[in-house]
Amino acid sequence: MIVGICKLKMMIPACHSLKEKRRALRRIKDRTAGTFGITVSEVGLGDVWQRAELGFAAVGNDRRHIESIMAKAQDFIEGLGVASIIDQYTEIINV
Repeated sequence: MIVGICKLKMMIPACHSLKEKRRALRRIKDRTAGTFGITVSEVGLGDVWQRAELGFAAVGNDRRHIESIMAKAQDFIEGLGVASIIDQYTEIINV
């Protein structure tokens, strides 16, 4: 079993309140999870208006496929134009 995990630090410059941030993150999480069939969650910086940390994970039996999903999901999130990725950490684990 291959598990891919990714943690993204993002800047959301258009947000001026936590309510706007939650709305922006909901859009990112719902669209990414629906498109790639992965789990997406806010994992940090919950009280900061214009920054966020999202984590997502995928499980499969082909390392190249999981690596591809991780890269495509990151590109998809950046392409939404809601937030810009300022740092990322990805790990592929063979269980």
